[in-house]
Amino acid sequence: MSVTASIEQNDGCTVVAFTGRITLGTSLSEVEAQIRSLINSGARKLVFDLAYVELIDSAGLGMMVYTYGSLCGKGGALRLCGVAPRILSLLELTKMNTLLAVDSTREESLAALKA
Repeated sequence: MSVTASIEQNDGCTVVAFTGRITLGTSLSEVEAQIRSLINSGARKLVFDLAYVELIDSAGLGMMVYTYGSLCGKGGALRLCGVAPRILSLLELTKMNTLLAVDSTREESLAALKA
């Protein structure tokens, strides 16, 4: 199963809701291109909603770190929400949880970005 992403605007923030597996492959490349386009178009506050993500591999983590770096370089921010316990364990194991802000809900992520 591949990854898909739906994008919505929410009061100055952009929410990217992922579904499936964020793993190496063509669909991840397409999603990465969408995210780069968002950032190049001026999006600075992004929320990655992972509530419907089954699996993330190193390519998926790399995409998140790249996005984080791109946003930070432009004065923006990235937050993750809806992270399943299995994926949170991966973030903790790789120490990505110290780099990427993780919230329980989309509402918490949006509130943090608007503060």
